[in-house]
Amino acid sequence: MIEHDGQVEFSSARGPRSRADLLVWPAVRAGLMGRCPACGRGPLFEGFLKRRASCEACGFDLDAVETGDGAATFIMQIAGFLVGFSALAVEIAFSPPIWLHLIVWLPLTAGLALALMRPGKGLMTALQMLRQRSDDSPRETR
Repeated sequence: MIEHDGQVEFSSARGPRSRADLLVWPAVRAGLMGRCPACGRGPLFEGFLKRRASCEACGFDLDAVETGDGAATFIMQIAGFLVGFSALAVEIAFSPPIWLHLIVWLPLTAGLALALMRPGKGLMTALQMLRQRSDDSPRETR
């Protein structure tokens, strides 16, 4: 892939799979960074988790991409898994009192969930945008 003045040239992509990868990873990276998955330049959020109606840079309609609560579901599972198994390991190794578990693990769970929520919502937005684009593209028939 070669970029010239913001335009992507696909001459280095050898097959359909590598061309698809060239389109997927920039959108995923932009979503994780809180940028528009269509262009990678405009901000995706106007508040902490409130998405913009459209991209300031390219005008892409972000309201057309509906992620729902998918990001929150995945993020809570990831945070719960990480904190739950960490708490279990600490309990087995050191056996601290329950109040210490509560003081340490509850704020850590909330902080981890909040820290992962914005990149997670950006990732879900990018993946949903890519899925909708692939659904809209014409299919080959044989």
